[in-house]
Formats: sequence, C-alpha cells, structure tokens
Amino acid sequence: MNTKYIQILRTVLVADAVALYLTTGTLAQSPSKILKQAEKALGGRKTFQAFTSVSRSGQVKRISDGVVGRYVFKTMQPNLVYERFELGDDETEVAFNGRSGWSRIKSEEELQTLTGKPSSDLQATASFRNNLWFNAKADKAKLSLGVPSVVDGRTTNVVILTTSKGASIKMYFDAVTGLLLREEVPDGDAIEVIEYGDYRSVDGVKQPFYKRLTSEGITYEIRFDEIKPNAQIALSEFNFPVLSSEPLPDIPALLKELQANEDRVDAILDTYSYVQKSISRELGKDGVLRETESETVQLSFYKGYRIHRIIEKNGKPLSVKDQADADKDAAKQVDDIEKKLAKKEARLARGENDDATDENRRISIAEVLRASKLLNPRRERFRGRDVIVFDFEPNPAFDFSNAKSMLRFFGKTAGVMWIDEKDKQVARVEAVLFESIKIGGGVLAKLQKGASFTLEKERVNDEIWLPTQADINLAVRVLLLKGINVNQLVKSYDYHKFETEVKDAKVDEAKKP
Repeated sequence: MNTKYIQILRTVLVADAVALYLTTGTLAQSPSKILKQAEKALGGRKTFQAFTSVSRSGQVKRISDGVVGRYVFKTMQPNLVYERFELGDDETEVAFNGRSGWSRIKSEEELQTLTGKPSSDLQATASFRNNLWFNAKADKAKLSLGVPSVVDGRTTNVVILTTSKGASIKMYFDAVTGLLLREEVPDGDAIEVIEYGDYRSVDGVKQPFYKRLTSEGITYEIRFDEIKPNAQIALSEFNFPVLSSEPLPDIPALLKELQANEDRVDAILDTYSYVQKSISRELGKDGVLRETESETVQLSFYKGYRIHRIIEKNGKPLSVKDQADADKDAAKQVDDIEKKLAKKEARLARGENDDATDENRRISIAEVLRASKLLNPRRERFRGRDVIVFDFEPNPAFDFSNAKSMLRFFGKTAGVMWIDEKDKQVARVEAVLFESIKIGGGVLAKLQKGASFTLEKERVNDEIWLPTQADINLAVRVLLLKGINVNQLVKSYDYHKFETEVKDAKVDEAKKP
C-alpha cells in the first residue's frame, strides 16, 4: 500500500480514537470502572448503606396541563418503596412492602395487588432504590456496558443492570462527574424514564433535588424541598391501604375451610392430565436472559402423587426407543405408588404410627400457612372471581425441626397469596425466601436467601384452579462446591379430564390424551 495512504489511514484511526475518548471518557470503560466512579461521586458505599430509610417530599408539576401538587417518595431497607402523587382531585399511590406490590388510583376508585410483570418489575425497582447496584453479585444480577449517550448536553457512560428475572434498569452516568443523570426503568409494558439534577450533599450522600419523570407518555417535574435520611417511617405506610368498610371473612375460619377442602381438591386433581413444559434460562454476561434447554412431560396425579411421562426434549419429540423407555418409567411410578400405599396400610393395620417422611407427596397449603404469619387481608377481584388476598411472612413461633424440606422452604418465605373465597382454593402465589436454608447442616447444600417462586393458576371446568405458569429462580450451593443457579419457567396447558385406571401396575394406555 502507498505510504501516503498508510499515513492518511493512521491519521483517521487516531482521530477516531480521540473522538471515542472524548465521547466516552475512556477507550474501554468497563461497568465496574464506571460504577466505581459513580460510587465515589455519590459519597461512598458505606455512607450510602448507612441510610436504612429515606423520606423525600416536594412539589410535582404535570407538564401537559400545568397542574401542581405534592409528591412523596419513601424507601426503607431492604426493599420497601412508596410513591404518591397528589394532583388536584387525583391521587396515585404505588408501593412494595417486601411481600407484595400494590397500586391505587383514587379518581378511578381502583386499588389492586399487582401481579405478573408489573409486580416483578416493581420488586426489582424497589430493591434498586434501596441498594442501587451494590447487591448485584449477591442477587445474581448482571452488569453490562451500554452505548454512550448524551443527556441534557452531557456525555454519559451507560451501564445496564439486569436482574435474574430479566428486568433491565439502564443507568446513564455523567462521564465527567460520575453522577447519575438518567434512568430507564421497566414498568410492566412501559418504560419509565427519570432524569436527575440539582445534586446536593445530604449527610454525606449526593441527593438529586430535581427529578423529571416520564411514564406512559405523561411527564412530571418534581422538585424536592425535603430529603430526610434515616427518617422514622412506619411499616404500615408501605402496606395495602384499608379503604373499604366491607367486613372480611374470618381468616382462621377460611383457612380451616381451605384445609378441609383439600381432600376434595386432591380427588378432583387425580382426574386430570395435562402437559407441562419446563424451560431452563440463563442470564448471559451481556444481560440477556436466554432459553438454554427445555423438557416437556405429560403430567397426571394418582392418589395424591405425581406421575410424569416425558414426551419432548428441547422442543422435539423423543425417539421411538426413548419414548418407550419414558412410558415404562411412568408405569413404574404407578407401581411404586401402589407399593408405598400398601406398606402404609400394613403399618396402620399393625397399629403403628405412620410418621415416615414422604418428600414426594404434595405439601398441604394448610401446612404452609401454619408456618406463616398472615397480614393485610383484603378483598379483590382476580380473573373474574371474588378472592381474599393476604401477605404472609415466616412465623418465628413455628417449629421446623421435623418439617419436610419443601415446608422448610415455604415456611421461610414471604409473599402474597390469592384464595378464591367461594371455591376455597388457592388461585395465585408469590413467594421470596427470607433467609438461607441449610440442608444436611449446610454440608449437603445451602439454598440462598432471595430465591423466588411465582405460581399462576386458572379456573378449569368451573371446579378447580390449576397451574398455568410457574417462575422459579434460586441459587443453591451443593457439597460446599460452586453454587448452582436455577432459573426456570414452567408452563402448564392442554388440560384433559379422565378417570384414573391402573391395570397390572401400568397406566392404562387408552386413558392417555
């Protein structure tokens, strides 16, 4: 190549490198370096984490019509958040109390417990508001580099925090000062955009006294006149508000009815077969949640026990040989159940107590609730039905010493539950593990704090609530080795009702859908 052209090429490359440096502040900024600068600009991690609560209040203006009102925003460790807009006769509240999220729009007389993506997004936001990115590693979240951008004339470095459930919070930091200038936060089907300014030091931490918030096409300007770190905030301020004078049912009596109804529900469940697809997911270093593998089974219940028959792997039917093996395995499961029940009957006939722990049998919801404290009962509508909703959290008075491992898990969780008032059945559950659980004294395994479980159900044939989707996210350390992350989405569908028959310890082939 001509020497002249080589010199021109070098000049162009140098110019590009300089431009990149001026744009990003560095040739190859990493998320950790950007966040280190942001941490220093903020006032330091220790200083920030010394704030167990923060109360903010000020004036809000809706840009579209100029209406002015009051704005309140409160946070409390570890993950509580409360936000209120007061604009004329309109008042809107959103909160997460560590167990459930809720929203209220006064003008529309709408008050509801959040479900689905709005609920999981609010939980992610609540944790971020209290902890920023400091707990990313412990929470199995990923930090990735975004494309540099310009916010209000200032060059920014962009870092994206993606939670283990795939909620992404995009942060724009001033490339010069390191202060946070903009956020893009998921809110159900929308993205909430927040811009910050007017930073002032409050007890050693830089706090923005100006916030411009755009949500669902509506923009608000907020100017705080008071920010109080470590403010005395009552836990009740985050709880679901009691607005209705309509009496609630007696909750202990409702739970007794729920327990009494379980045998009938189990009998109905034994008459159903359906398909269940388990999808394993993995959060990549780039912050993208991807499916890695899947398995599809035909699932039925027999005398309170699960029977599963594999029919697909990674979206493809099994080979003839593999399917034959799967069918033999399903028949063996029925045979094993019959043997197990026969042994139990023999023990009872001899007058022996049947105290054998059976980890494969379904955990009674009544057992779970006995291990929990029930809080904030309320009436709501869910999937067209009247339901009783309540939060729950671990009951410190419950004795877990002889509890099954699954009960030890659910009894250490906090969350929210929906119960169909007429059917006396659970319609939906959200749960998060409040504290780590040791298995085998911690030598065999340890289930990490923060594990989460969400179960969605639908009412089938006007008689029973059956699962449609479960979202499972947990981390477990096995045999003191490297931890294992489980991120699964379980979809259930194609329900068929039939009468269970067993012939020669085999599933009647004619009854398979």
